[in-house]
Amino acid sequence: MSDLEIRPAVPGDLPSIVAMLADDPLGAQRESPDDLAPYTAALARLADDPNQHVVVAVREGRVVGTLQLTVIPGLSRRGSTRSVVEGVRIHADERGSGLGTQLIVWAIDESRRQNCQLVQLTSDATRTDAHRFYERLGFEASHVGFKMSI
Repeated sequence: MSDLEIRPAVPGDLPSIVAMLADDPLGAQRESPDDLAPYTAALARLADDPNQHVVVAVREGRVVGTLQLTVIPGLSRRGSTRSVVEGVRIHADERGSGLGTQLIVWAIDESRRQNCQLVQLTSDATRTDAHRFYERLGFEASHVGFKMSI
């Protein structure tokens, strides 16, 4: 897969990114591929924050994957910095190709480069295939996550 490039997302990538975010039962309920304005504003906010890294995986000029990596300085764990992986999506044509592994390895390597001591992520409780994937990569289901829509 040497033909793969992982690079920062740019506004022109948004149609592909949002299409991937919407391409599953959960995303179909919460994403709006027909209106890119909120995504454009969000990407601009993210691009202005040095602790946010929204990347795309590109193969042959086509966006085939994406994720967001957030670096969080903290006090706990003796002042450790951690990273959070969010919004991991792989284009349907690429699922099972190893691309997801490459993206997560990129996130782990970038976390090390950013001097993080911990990489964490959450995955919806219904995504059991994703849970097995993350466990194969060495992640542990060590916590219970809570969310509140406001």
